[in-house]
Amino acid sequence: MSLGYAEKLSYIEDVGNVGMTEIYDPPHILQEKIERLTMMIRKSKHLVVFTGAGISTSCGIPDFRGPTGIWTLQRGGNALPEASLPFHRAMPSRTHMALVELERAGILKFVISQNIDGLHLRSGIPREKLSELHGNSFMEKCTSCGIEYFRDFEVESVGLKETPRRCSNADCDVKLKDTVLDWEDALPYEEMNPAEVHCEKADVVLCLGTSLQITPACNLPLKCLHGGGKVVIVNLQKTPKDKKASLVIHGFVDEVIGGVMDLLNLRIRPFVRIDLLQTIFTQAMSLDQRYVNWTLRIASAHDKRALIPFIKSVEVSFSDHTMKEAVLDKHPFQLKRRTVWKIEPFDVILKVNFSEGCGCACSRIKIPIDFHASRDDLTRDKDHVFGKLKSKAIKSSSCGQNSVIERKMLTSPKTEVIIRAIVTNVRWYDEITVKTSGAGSLSKCSLKRRKEGKNETEAARKLPKGQYRHN
Repeated sequence: MSLGYAEKLSYIEDVGNVGMTEIYDPPHILQEKIERLTMMIRKSKHLVVFTGAGISTSCGIPDFRGPTGIWTLQRGGNALPEASLPFHRAMPSRTHMALVELERAGILKFVISQNIDGLHLRSGIPREKLSELHGNSFMEKCTSCGIEYFRDFEVESVGLKETPRRCSNADCDVKLKDTVLDWEDALPYEEMNPAEVHCEKADVVLCLGTSLQITPACNLPLKCLHGGGKVVIVNLQKTPKDKKASLVIHGFVDEVIGGVMDLLNLRIRPFVRIDLLQTIFTQAMSLDQRYVNWTLRIASAHDKRALIPFIKSVEVSFSDHTMKEAVLDKHPFQLKRRTVWKIEPFDVILKVNFSEGCGCACSRIKIPIDFHASRDDLTRDKDHVFGKLKSKAIKSSSCGQNSVIERKMLTSPKTEVIIRAIVTNVRWYDEITVKTSGAGSLSKCSLKRRKEGKNETEAARKLPKGQYRHN
């Protein structure tokens, strides 16, 4: 989990049992249990998965109660662990992506998560098939109209407090709130109710990487027992619910779920991360009508004032080599220039240098400029654009591709706003290793991957629970 999240929470003395001994099933026992679990999943008509921090440790996110967990270290008076990457750049694990494949195959009906890392949504689990019981560090919500905003930056607060941003719905315009619960906050009905319904209907509830200590969430899996369902627990430590489970597996979650996927003959497709930015080009004539005063700004598509966490710097050059180049190395990324009105059309070329955790060094963007012409608005289907970008990234085994999603032309002053999607990471999964394109790998395994075909991806899906926006 996010170390920032842990520090934002109110202080509480009793955080449950921490630092418990980890248990590992012998290899032959582990394999037998994986085969049993696979058979249970094959026979299941209503599979529900219940996840905890243990499914995200392989993503570089520390857990809470493991031997080196956050609460464990705090109780011992030790310093908190250092995350291997910025929280906002963490990528889904093999388990996250396997759950996406199980949902696509019609096997997995619902996911219930206690995690606040947003990785289930990033992986591709549909919002309507996910309950995030404790909230999402990257989500803001309008309490008036219900629209959710999934950000590329960690929201500043926890405890359902107001944030600096407002709902973009013109009929609403109220301040948004964070969605992460503090200790004293009750579980939200809109997350708890579907979780209860699906647990009651489930014939198998598969608990992955959770100590099953936090109430009332930890009691949800047991609701399937009343209808004859079975509970399976995959965790490296004992849990208070082990005696109620039909099967307890002590092993790494990625290894167990990877084994299940092999036996089900289901491949795990690559994860492609796509981020958004906007370029804002504003121009105005000088008083003597001889020059154009213009400004180019590279801004967050989520909030013009917000930092863009995946950008380190921007190098600006021009097709007209008489124009002076520039390097924008701190926020706000903004360039101001004065150019003669009669100049011929030219291109602004941006070399967007990515920050730590991205899978490649940079992306190049070309912006055509013509002071004497006007352009029309443009809106492209976001899912279609995302799908094409993902296919290109997988086929080329690299990231950095970008494409325009939307262009708006404004007046007074004359302004062109363009929202672009950029591929910032590609990660492959197979039964042995994990590889991230370029830099940013979170795995210590050897760098090996399979070639993926052109059609090994799908367009990103909208995630409506009420309404949902990826911005």
